[in-house]
Order: sequence, then structure tokens, then C-alpha cells
Amino acid sequence: MHSLSPSKVRVFWQPGCSSCLRTKEFLTRQGVEFEAIDVHNDPNGMEQLLALGARSVPVVAVGDRFTFAQSINDVIKFLDLKTKLLVPLPADQLVARLDLILKAAVRYIRQFTDDQARVNFRDRKRSPAGLAHHVFRVADTGLLAAQDRKMQPGYNDTLPGEWTHEDVARWGEQAQQRLHAWWQDEPDKTLGYLVDTYFGRRPMLEVMERTAWHSAQHTRQLMLILETLGIKPDTPLTDADLAGLPLPDEVWDIKPVS
Repeated sequence: MHSLSPSKVRVFWQPGCSSCLRTKEFLTRQGVEFEAIDVHNDPNGMEQLLALGARSVPVVAVGDRFTFAQSINDVIKFLDLKTKLLVPLPADQLVARLDLILKAAVRYIRQFTDDQARVNFRDRKRSPAGLAHHVFRVADTGLLAAQDRKMQPGYNDTLPGEWTHEDVARWGEQAQQRLHAWWQDEPDKTLGYLVDTYFGRRPMLEVMERTAWHSAQHTRQLMLILETLGIKPDTPLTDADLAGLPLPDEVWDIKPVS
């Protein structure tokens, strides 16, 4: 096991956070022992996070130093791990992946009845309609960063109360159209420029990678919910469809390591 004693590695996370799941999985694979602190259910955990000077998760901390863990490469550098930095797919491939994912999410939300779409899945705090809405919000948020509008976390996105699952699907189709329009007009097809995010100034290519894999993770969850209901997803996303995206292995949260 990789050890950084005497200072213990802490991972601040909250349920439903895909980046948190990915961070915990990555550290576990690297053999890094860590304390997982759920800031949503542990008031003391939130106090510890705020004391560091952070306001969002996931965060990896050692003593009073921390790094935001939206980028695994930042975690690798922060902990001085002897592993290769991750290299994102080229911009055009990431945009193509995101387009495929959005189309899939539109298909899947239309397979639910309106009643099914509004019931929270197991102990999750999102319904299928809310989950699909979040997929499309993630895509829009990524595009906003490219338009000089600071990228914000989307943990607390809420589905408009009057929306049906068909309203969500139509909004998803509009998100696809916005993606196409942005990419057609984007002058820098490498996405090499820096943009503002809630975890600092980042290359737009990194933001697009995050947007694509984050949308994919929640679309995988939509597929799993359909399967749980005995409904075969319409044209399931395959490993080939998602190849090159730094997705977590698990579809839902894994048990924290402490």
C-alpha cells in the first residue's frame, strides 16, 4: 500500500457525486490508504472541508494542504504518485462521444412512463427524470465555460416541478442542438484555451472531457434503472461507445475506505 504517514490522506465526498466515486476508486487502485469523509451526512466533515478553504467536493487533503479532485492528474501530482498522467481524447472525439451520450439519454428517458420517471430510484435522491435532466445540465454547463461563464457544480440541480419525462427528453434534444451549434462555431478545435471553473482555471479540453464522462456516468445509471424495471434500454451504450473516457468502474457509489 502507498503510505503518506504520518499525515493521513482524507477524501471529502458526498453521495451521488460521480467525481467523488472516481476519486475513491482511483486511490483504491493505487493502493493509497485514505479516510473518506461524507460532508453531506457528517457535519464535522463539512466543518473540516470549510476549514481547509474548500467549498466543493471531491477534495483530497493531507494535513492542511488540499487539491480539488475533479482532475485525477491533479491528485497524481498532489500525492506524488508514481503513475502516468492521464491524456484526454482529442477534442473532436470528446464532442462526438458527448453527442452520442446525449442522444442515448434522450432515448432512455422516453422509455419510462411518466410515473416511473418521477419515482426516486432505491435510496437515491434523484428520479430517472431528474437524472436525465442532470445529464443535459452537465452538457450545458460545460458549454457555458467555453462562453466565458464560470463552470459551477451541479449537485443541487432540480427538475422543474411541472415537467413530464417528455419535456425532459425535448430539453435534451435542445441540449444536443446547442452542442452542435457551439462546435460548429468554435474557432479553436483543439480546445486549448483556459476557462474559469469552480475548481480553478482549466484547459477547455479538460472541461470537455469532464463533461463527456460525467454525462456518460449518469446515462449508464439510466440504463441500469431501466434494466432494474425489466425494460431493455433502447440501443445500449457499449464499451466501444465510451472508449477513452475516464469513467469510474462502478455505476453507483462504492463503499468508502477508511
